[in-house]
Amino acid sequence: MPPLPVDLLRWYDRHRRTLPWRALPGQAADPYHVWLSEIMLQQTTVAAVIPYFHRFLDRFPTVADLARARQDDVMAAWAGLGYYARARNLHACAQAVDRAGGFPRDMAGLLALPGVGPYTAAAIAAIAFGHPVVPVDGNVERVTTRLFALTDPLPAARKAVALRAATLGDAAEARARPSDFAQALFDLGAGICTPKSPACALCPWQGACAGARLGIAASLPAKAPKAARPVRHGAHFHLADAAGNVLLRRRPERGLLGGMLELPGTAWRAEAWTMTEAFSHVPLAPRRGLSPWRSMGRVTHVFTHFTLHVDVYAARVDRFPNSIAEQGGLVCGEHELDGLALPSLMRKCLQLAGRADPGET
Repeated sequence: MPPLPVDLLRWYDRHRRTLPWRALPGQAADPYHVWLSEIMLQQTTVAAVIPYFHRFLDRFPTVADLARARQDDVMAAWAGLGYYARARNLHACAQAVDRAGGFPRDMAGLLALPGVGPYTAAAIAAIAFGHPVVPVDGNVERVTTRLFALTDPLPAARKAVALRAATLGDAAEARARPSDFAQALFDLGAGICTPKSPACALCPWQGACAGARLGIAASLPAKAPKAARPVRHGAHFHLADAAGNVLLRRRPERGLLGGMLELPGTAWRAEAWTMTEAFSHVPLAPRRGLSPWRSMGRVTHVFTHFTLHVDVYAARVDRFPNSIAEQGGLVCGEHELDGLALPSLMRKCLQLAGRADPGET
């Protein structure tokens, strides 16, 4: 027996999650809310996203407000969510939508927006505009591999899984309620067909699930072995003046953490930095009023593709020279740091340095 959308929709009508970006039953979804949540949810959990979503709407209530905001303000509001290219694309996309007078209502138009790929376009099209498409995220991917007992490992099988997932929305009941059907699939994967110990006895599609019938559901989707995550090393310098101001600099716009603020430091490389090598990158040459640099310890931060070890050093200077801006530096008061576009890595470094006077021991 094939999985029947009507069974899933009946389950969803009783058990649907209440989420801040989700329209209430019978109400139309706000495309701004749908788009914003989908961008935030990439590589991030629902629990982590909810407070950010609320804060974003408080600060940028409409897509026009987001479009007209300064990029630094958008990056600061995003800080902590990671994958910062998403924030830059979010801002660029808001500007494109604002110029166009609203979100495109078709897949082609949505795919042309900055930072919007096939999944996000399908999610907006289905949930906000009622297009009969099936967005395939990790939840839907997992549900599909189990329903049809697809045992080829990911990521190589991802395209085949997406094609099979699309067939779930072919029935008339799914096409009549594409927004609810897409969100029902998300909820089924998040609450029932979970990665570990799926609750098959509670699943509305249990009778149609080949994976459950064969006793292999919990082992799916199969995944190819992951390569070992490489390790990189860096050193960053916390320099404060007598008033508690801290020296920062802006990273290049392109690349990892592009456009974000950071403590000055070295590049990140595969080989560990010796102290001598690291100190060739100190932000100010030795001068009167500069205390000796002290080692504050090491911060470890895990990115998607590598693990980074950062040695943190701290010193004090009586005051920063007037030419510091010409050297690419930015002096910020301690009270300003919480509102700046600082990535989580740099906040770890600041915490380790203690934002204290390193000259006092």
